Amino acid sequence: MMRLAIRMAIVLLVCLTAYCRTPRQMENLNRGIVAVKQAGGVVYVGWRLFGTDPEGLAFNLYRVAGGGRPVKVNEEPIAGATNFVDRGADVGQVLQYFVRPVLGGKELDGSKPVRAWDKNYLEIPIKPIPGYLPGDASIADLDGDGEYEIVLHQTSGGKDNSFAGITGTPVFDAYKMDGTHMWRINLGVNIREGEHYTQFMVYDLDGDGAAEMACKTADGTMDGTGKVIGDKSKDWRIHKEGDPTHGRILDGPEYFTIFDGRTGKALKTVDYIPNRRPIDGWGGIGGNGRNDSHGNRCDRFLACVAYLDGVRPSVVMCRGVYGRTVMAAWDWRDGKLTSRWVFDSGISYPPFDDASPYSGMGGHSLSVADVDDDGKDEIVYHAMVVDDNGKGLYSTRWRHGDSMHISDMYPDRPGLEVFTIHENEDDTPRFRSPGAAMRDARTGKPIWKHSPGIDVGGGMAADIDP
Repeated sequence: MMRLAIRMAIVLLVCLTAYCRTPRQMENLNRGIVAVKQAGGVVYVGWRLFGTDPEGLAFNLYRVAGGGRPVKVNEEPIAGATNFVDRGADVGQVLQYFVRPVLGGKELDGSKPVRAWDKNYLEIPIKPIPGYLPGDASIADLDGDGEYEIVLHQTSGGKDNSFAGITGTPVFDAYKMDGTHMWRINLGVNIREGEHYTQFMVYDLDGDGAAEMACKTADGTMDGTGKVIGDKSKDWRIHKEGDPTHGRILDGPEYFTIFDGRTGKALKTVDYIPNRRPIDGWGGIGGNGRNDSHGNRCDRFLACVAYLDGVRPSVVMCRGVYGRTVMAAWDWRDGKLTSRWVFDSGISYPPFDDASPYSGMGGHSLSVADVDDDGKDEIVYHAMVVDDNGKGLYSTRWRHGDSMHISDMYPDRPGLEVFTIHENEDDTPRFRSPGAAMRDARTGKPIWKHSPGIDVGGGMAADIDP
């Protein structure tokens, strides 16, 4: 009987350990109220529910019209939703809204009032640059005020890696939601412009309440305070018209920099891992199954933020898609930038018979997910997965593709699923990779797959049946 009691206690302890995990570091945001005037004289109002909000929390919504006194909009506390349609407002006036949480019948401190939008979108003015266009953007609380700011990538003359040519320099601007310009970072002439080159991560990496920006830098990068990284006199671009290397940067130092979100100041710069050498060491069985020595395959980058320890975020910088794949995980904590681990699938050359099963498995995107339900994130790199410890979890050997989606797409089966499409072109149909496939995210075991050896250029997965 005593042994049975001990066994039951051990089982209970294991179960409690599995489900009582340390909470993940979260953003310290405000309620994020958005109020939008709509047709018919009504106003839609929505706000955030925090991950730390207790069960049973409800809200009272207040309206302020034309600078008057606050008026409660709802008759009963709003529960089960964080939105409300105000049908009693005079939309011809300037309107503001705020919420007060209600717990146990008692109102708590209210949120900051926000003005209702007159249109169904918010237009944010930017500082234009002649010859530039707005590109990708990322949002985060850069200054710790509980509100999101925007980091905008401004682009000029970008080139796909497969094309030669001189490009503009990548520029990053930080804006508050009212258009206030916070800072500008110019990556300089030694970072080529194009969608595969600069993957910038904006996240609160050290948990101080304000986000940082992290990206690849080089000689001549100017931070938000005007300070130059490296040697500002260097121009490592190849100027060789008519040659496939024209406009590319195949020499010179490569850096990785953490920038302060408040000011754009470079906080720490280290050597980028990995470097580009050897230039012809990045080919493989992905894509068309070829190689090059002019900088196409060696300069394809991806990046992500992942909770590799299950509690605090790390930034993961990735290089390589079609063959060799390298991921470098970094921790920015207490003012120190440290390497957590490096995953390297290794170098191989045609005909790639000795290539690692993890080479050539990348796509043009990646995902982060806890595929094995251990509380720690894995990197889902299209046709393969790298575990939270930097070791390969599995490879499907299905090779490169252009689209991937991961979610709980089969609610009636345990765990997550990954949907991918795959390229089969030139010499690679011989691998008989599926044109499309669905797999178990934990193990890589196929759920279904079809069209072996057929090149499928695009695909998506979505819940389209309500």
